[in-house]
Amino acid sequence: MADSNFIDYVKIWCASGHGGAGSTHLHRAKYVPKGGPDGGDGGRGGHIILKANPQFWTLIHLKYRKHVKAEDGGHGEGALRTGKNGADIILDVPVGTVAKDAETGEVLFEMMEAGEQKILCKGGKGGLGNNNFKTPTLQTPRFAQPGEEGQEGWFILELKVLADVGLVGFPNAGKSTLLASVTAAKPKIANYAFTTLEPNLGIVSYYDDRSFVMADIPGIIEGAHEGKGIGIRFLRHIERNSVLLFMVSAEDDDISASYRTLLNELKEYNPELLDKQRILAITKSDLIDRDIEKELLPTLPKKIPHVFISSITGYGLKELKDMLWSALQS
Repeated sequence: MADSNFIDYVKIWCASGHGGAGSTHLHRAKYVPKGGPDGGDGGRGGHIILKANPQFWTLIHLKYRKHVKAEDGGHGEGALRTGKNGADIILDVPVGTVAKDAETGEVLFEMMEAGEQKILCKGGKGGLGNNNFKTPTLQTPRFAQPGEEGQEGWFILELKVLADVGLVGFPNAGKSTLLASVTAAKPKIANYAFTTLEPNLGIVSYYDDRSFVMADIPGIIEGAHEGKGIGIRFLRHIERNSVLLFMVSAEDDDISASYRTLLNELKEYNPELLDKQRILAITKSDLIDRDIEKELLPTLPKKIPHVFISSITGYGLKELKDMLWSALQS
């Protein structure tokens, strides 16, 4: 995985800028030897801001940027001059990024809209200059506020892929082959476990210029929710899919058992995933004849739409697209 360009998890230390101190300046001029207070306010410290950039699909650009520090605000000056605000630092992240507090695990916010910006670390306020503290009884205050300190800490940024349909299945269930068949995506395809080591996205064209996004999630194995295999790294991506397409090979000895195992892994990871619409595709159906299909029908899971498909021959793919589109519209 060291050479993968898909990074969906980074831990970074961020510190916003400190606010500038207010000024204690007293007005002095040639003919004004004892002028009043004219100290300006300090400038605001720079923010650390996250910006959802649709041109980014991974967090790899932040993988080696472990420390991010914004500029401090400038100090206030005489003649009521306010200090310069510290420059903000804007970090571009993909749409679908979740920001968490690394110590508590608390979710701070999610970046769901292209172009939206949210403050991760707020810069400290600038201190008030002595001009703000003059009163009828205290006409020459010789004090001002210091600037507020900025915020700092460790944060976790996690990417959850945004897709309409998520493909759920064991390694070698034919997920990558299906994605390559119905989209322009070119995922790596081979006949061994964990061929797919990162999520792949593709756009499925439908009738009348309509389309939807499909995501090939790396293969889940039994025990993935406990960290076995590589499934735990990618289960989070399923959370953002509207419809889950379960894919089980026609070669499996017990299709229903395989489906229940996949369903249980999702349930153990996050029970809310079971609220999503589900469709079952029996893949590699070119390896069985139609009589065997009929024999398998009574053994399939109840209460879930199913379709026999072959990504190699195209068998059942039109029906599958219709089922997926209908599920997305309901």
